[in-house]
Amino acid sequence: MAPPAGQLRPGRYLAIFALIVMALYALVFFTGDGKPNPKLGIDLQGGTRVTLTARTPDGQPPSKESLDQARQIIETRVNGMGIGGSEVALDGSNLIITVPGAGGEQAKQLGQTAELNFRKVAQQLPATQSPAPTAPQQAQPPGDSARAIEAAKATRQSTDPNVLMQAAQALDCKAEDPLRGNEDPKLPLVACDREGTAKYILEPVFLEGKEIADSMAQPPNPQGGNPGWSVSLNFKSGGAKTWADFTSANVNQQAAFVLDGEVVSAPSINEPLLGGNASISGQFNQQSATDLANILKYGSLPLAFDQSEAETVSATLGIASLEAGLIAGGIGLLLVAVYCLAYYRLLGILTVLSLVLSGGVVYGVLVLLGRWIGFTLDLAGVAGFIVAIGITADSFIVFFERLKDEIREGRTFRSSVPRAWVRARRTILSADAVSFLAAAVLYVLAVGQVKGFAFTLGMSTVLDLVVVFLVTHPLVALASRNKFLSKPSVSGLGAVQRIGNRNRAARKAAATTSKEA
Repeated sequence: MAPPAGQLRPGRYLAIFALIVMALYALVFFTGDGKPNPKLGIDLQGGTRVTLTARTPDGQPPSKESLDQARQIIETRVNGMGIGGSEVALDGSNLIITVPGAGGEQAKQLGQTAELNFRKVAQQLPATQSPAPTAPQQAQPPGDSARAIEAAKATRQSTDPNVLMQAAQALDCKAEDPLRGNEDPKLPLVACDREGTAKYILEPVFLEGKEIADSMAQPPNPQGGNPGWSVSLNFKSGGAKTWADFTSANVNQQAAFVLDGEVVSAPSINEPLLGGNASISGQFNQQSATDLANILKYGSLPLAFDQSEAETVSATLGIASLEAGLIAGGIGLLLVAVYCLAYYRLLGILTVLSLVLSGGVVYGVLVLLGRWIGFTLDLAGVAGFIVAIGITADSFIVFFERLKDEIREGRTFRSSVPRAWVRARRTILSADAVSFLAAAVLYVLAVGQVKGFAFTLGMSTVLDLVVVFLVTHPLVALASRNKFLSKPSVSGLGAVQRIGNRNRAARKAAATTSKEA
């Protein structure tokens, strides 16, 4: 038996919804930058697309497993940098990174192999005047690339000290380095520093970068002898012991931090470092130190990559598509509103009002998700919202049709509302549960922009329940208690009420006949 209408307190539900909306938009306007603008995907605001071409020491195509591993590591780096709405896709032996907005410069650094190794400095030489710059090199055929790597190893990783010295003197620090990401850690190495101001003859690796447990960018600390930004490292237990043993045995010697074949820093060891920590200093600013810390934190790539292309993506096509989609969605919404007003009258007005309030809640949540988890709205996400409008409208229609069924049975508008709600509520919950599960499965199995469609569809389905329970049902209950709004000519329920009256009269007549008989 449904509860009587008097037990429902519509004002309480509407007050709860009003508090939710006020809290939501207080967060929108008074947190973050205070601008009520959602983050947009690359198809709506433009961005950068970077193509990375993999290369291997033998010049052969890389394996599918190594490419997949590289893609996963780069995706993790992107997430760690807080770049929302990005995509990392495989295209043959290439990785294509697509980043919306102003994250292009960060995207160009994502292809660093990030193979950080620690070597003892055998000798440091000043960099001589480099040859005049040559024209940009074209991509080498696989065979030429392999031969260049082998030739560089034969000289710059020789075990003959004389050959190493000759290689150091001949090394051009401004030229493309074929050993980047391909050097042998078991052999000595001749390398330049990042600025091209010094050359180093380095001993074999004594500690590998995979022993790093965590890394973090550190601001300048002039009092601590660090006038610029640096990157602090914390080693795992095995790496911490190796680092402590090395620094204890090599006081007043230099230890080189070698990242992808370049010496990032070569500090002098003034005393044993027993805490399992180290610091990389160099010509860092805040952004470059943060980028390096994030790259080291998530591990080195299994392959070396060349940045073969970096292009700016225009949002013109996406904006045009968005405008067309919004116009189409607006026309569809207008037709739905006209139909509801013509068919339901007062209930149609409540439908339009509920849709507007639902859109306001969705927009506020969208802005906050962009700030908190980096969610970006793309064309697929817009499509998810448009589809969700139909789901929301279906919930209202289910409720209203149940209401009509009750009135046809001969009940009044007021007494029909709680009974219709109890029956409609189960159907609405079941339908929205199916829609949400479908969106969740699609989100888990899909990739790229399809995830955005599934996410917005699922989120809108959940918010649909909030609006139906806290707004639509209470408003209908209030309308049923108002003398003017409950008039058949205003409520749009006149036809079904006439049917209900006839059905009620027929039941009374049948009951009277039965008593007389």
